[in-house]
Amino acid sequence: MTQHFPALLIIIPLLSALIVSAMGWIDRRWCFPLAVASLAGALAVSVGLCAQVMAAGPIVYKMAGWRPPIGIVYVIDYLNAPVLVVILAVALLNLISAKTWIERDFAEKLSAYLALYLMFLSGMVGIVATGDAFNLYVLLEIGSLTGYALIGLGKERAPLSSLNYLFMGTIGASFYLLGIGYIYIATGTLNMADIARLMPKLAGSGTLFLALVICMAGLFVKMALFPLHGWLPNAYSNAPSASAGLIAPLTTKVMIYAMVRVGLTVFTPEFTFSRALLSEAIVWLAVAAIVTGSLLALMQRRLSRMLTYIIVAEVGYMVGGFWLGNKAGVTGATLHIINDAAMTLTLFMAVSAIVWKLGSDRFEDLQGLFGKMPFTMTGFVLAALAVIGIPPTCGFFSKWYLISGGIDAGQWGFVAALLFSSLVNAVLFFRIFEIAFFEPFAEGHGHHDHGPVMSEAPVTMVVPLILAALSLIALGLYTGDIVTKLIQLAIPAGIA
Repeated sequence: MTQHFPALLIIIPLLSALIVSAMGWIDRRWCFPLAVASLAGALAVSVGLCAQVMAAGPIVYKMAGWRPPIGIVYVIDYLNAPVLVVILAVALLNLISAKTWIERDFAEKLSAYLALYLMFLSGMVGIVATGDAFNLYVLLEIGSLTGYALIGLGKERAPLSSLNYLFMGTIGASFYLLGIGYIYIATGTLNMADIARLMPKLAGSGTLFLALVICMAGLFVKMALFPLHGWLPNAYSNAPSASAGLIAPLTTKVMIYAMVRVGLTVFTPEFTFSRALLSEAIVWLAVAAIVTGSLLALMQRRLSRMLTYIIVAEVGYMVGGFWLGNKAGVTGATLHIINDAAMTLTLFMAVSAIVWKLGSDRFEDLQGLFGKMPFTMTGFVLAALAVIGIPPTCGFFSKWYLISGGIDAGQWGFVAALLFSSLVNAVLFFRIFEIAFFEPFAEGHGHHDHGPVMSEAPVTMVVPLILAALSLIALGLYTGDIVTKLIQLAIPAGIA
């Protein structure tokens, strides 16, 4: 049974989407438990695969027994094993947390919404697990199409935001597909390992260099790297809370994983980082993303909107770290994929709980929130400290690697941008803390006999939030094991 775990990662959520959709016609009460059970099962499989990889090395699974390069393979290795665990853990926690939202907002569409949720997960997991460059495109489209629908199901401006996302996402996917076409022209294969095997013989190929640039351009659009980020703030801030809590932590991170996978496994580091001018330009583009995202976050007056621009800056962290082209930078970028997914999940779950109780996430409506929602704000504070980069939270350690990589590469602009962003994040979040703890200002504030009456979000929201917040500390404490037993073993020897 365990030999089929890589296939089960995709099959479980995909078949569950079909079953949940059918169950909507029979008895809707079973839809949500079935969705939770399927994600719990897929998460257990991902944990089992991660344990197998750590014990015995990478796993190559031939779909339907077809041997590569003709058949499609799924590869579970040191690079994607921890990412798969994080993706499914994020999806499961968010689904449980969003139960009240889903049952209220999608009471008549419950089975359809949950089916889309599970199909989105199938796409995200498949992108991370596949060892075929074209199959990555197919799964990219599965994840994207369901993501557009999950956002478009929202109210007010959500459909328009989803349409804008669709236009930009289609352009990005088209670029990636065009790049894969050039790769096939040059190599005659779509298997990632097979392409990498042929790369030394084609090191001077202009066609392959064009393919690299086009593939990266497509992925940059999909991950919302500045200045291609215009679709992200509206899409994430206008999406239903249940959808935002899933898509915001996963979409950009999975696209960044795809960039890392294509750069290391398809084109190989020797080819990817061979053009110093390209690497230099992308690092400076990442610097612009970090600075611009941070400054735009300062201008916002809605909590969810502020978080979307922090995501834009975080994308710059990971893109810049990878294109430094050294071991510390690639390690930091890969580690930050995991850490940022957990941090973003926690923040969006906290915002979801706040909006559930207050009906708003505007700064002026957050007054006295520490007294009203102490558990929610505890989770929010832990996530904020992780984003700022305070030890022992996980955000500190990935930033440490990124800064170390910038110093090793002599990219002082990147180092300065990281430090600037951390300072801006401190200003952003401590501004929220001030409003939520001290305001409204009044004579004798802090000395009243009776503070605000506690009125927390439902327990199904609060418990997953606290678990997600605690995971930020756990990830920080176990960073050494994650890096030495997984991430650094995935980095090719050619990267110093």
